[in-house]
Amino acid sequence: AHSMLSVHTSSMQLTKSSLPRSFARLPSHCRLARISTSCKASMLESVDQAPPDLVLGITEAFKADTDPNKLNLGVGAYRTEELQPYVLNVVRTAEERMLAANENKEYLPIEGLASFREATVELLLGGDAKAVKENRVATLQALSGTGSLAVAAQFIHQFMPGKTVYISNPSWPNHKNIFALAGVPFDSYRYFDPKNIALDFDGMIEDIGNAPDGSIILLHGCAHNPTGIDPSKEQWGKIADVIERKGHMPFFDVAYQGFASGSLVEDAYAPRYFESRGMEVMVAQSYSKNLGLYAERVGALNIITKDADTTTRVMSQMKRLARAIWSNPPVHGARIVAEVVNNGDLFKEWEGEMELMSGRIKGVRKVLRENLEKLNPEKDWSFITSQIGMFTYTGCTPPQVENMTNKWHVYMTKDGRISLAGLSLSKCQWLAEAIDDSVRNH
Repeated sequence: AHSMLSVHTSSMQLTKSSLPRSFARLPSHCRLARISTSCKASMLESVDQAPPDLVLGITEAFKADTDPNKLNLGVGAYRTEELQPYVLNVVRTAEERMLAANENKEYLPIEGLASFREATVELLLGGDAKAVKENRVATLQALSGTGSLAVAAQFIHQFMPGKTVYISNPSWPNHKNIFALAGVPFDSYRYFDPKNIALDFDGMIEDIGNAPDGSIILLHGCAHNPTGIDPSKEQWGKIADVIERKGHMPFFDVAYQGFASGSLVEDAYAPRYFESRGMEVMVAQSYSKNLGLYAERVGALNIITKDADTTTRVMSQMKRLARAIWSNPPVHGARIVAEVVNNGDLFKEWEGEMELMSGRIKGVRKVLRENLEKLNPEKDWSFITSQIGMFTYTGCTPPQVENMTNKWHVYMTKDGRISLAGLSLSKCQWLAEAIDDSVRNH
């Protein structure tokens, strides 16, 4: 009542000539109502400012930097030796064939493009996988890895209520965001040993073993992000043992198949091994890295079940969730994947390009380690080459990272992760000097 009175008093002081003609022609009670409405508190007043994205914020700061030696090692995107974005030749060829085929732009089915779904399952599990032959894999085309995880999170929320998802510490930051948004409780298990810059395997096994029976264990299929440290095949066996014993559900995030080692088969070892043991498994796939389809947002969510009847029911619910989120997935990226995977010549060429990309990253790892060993031979730098994939976990502290950025113009995440996909051979010496200075003096 007080605010209405205040508006009324102030409105009486307005002259007719100061108001728009349309407003002045309104009856007096309508004019007062319109002024009163404009003074009400916004329904959006309680919306807080969200913190900037950890990775995208780094890119913005990098773009604003004018130093010629600047390096953006924050974003997980492959670059050429000239530090330029790279579109794979097989992608160009596939797009040319698609254009020549004069494909239409009709809606896809909710579950996605059939040829893509068949190709992605075979790529993940192999054509001879028992689960594939027995129709025990429900596959939904999704918006890359993030979209696959998001549907899975909603699925867990609805059909596994109260289950906790255990995430490696550290992990990709968006994992926690995705499960939190879906209302799924999450916790962590030990993964990284900062003292030795290695896998804390004993801690990992202990924490997974101590998790309540029937928990969901989120695992990185290969090229762990951010550490670049993967379990050995023997260790994967022990991880599977404890997960099976505890009745846990393994959930693989496979974002780098073929990009880590250069071999699609080698990088799929872990999910294929778990499937071979007859376990129920969830797998999120992405084609952003291994085909460079960052902007196409193409991936898949796969759920391996115990029998075909369960697969049918699970698939129906995955489709229902996808219908409410994006309705139908985009077709362009899916057609590219299907064209490349299902064509023998293109598939072989793709394997060669993956070896080229992973080989370039291995090359900069080698040179970076050599430069660091020359600058600081007392320190063990072997982790640079023992880690695999796009990232390396330097073990740098936040003050050291701050020095890397402020003094050396090297942009990276605050946890010390650097993307070696954004490093060239010509910049290895600069990065080595930045790391050495930061480690010695900060």
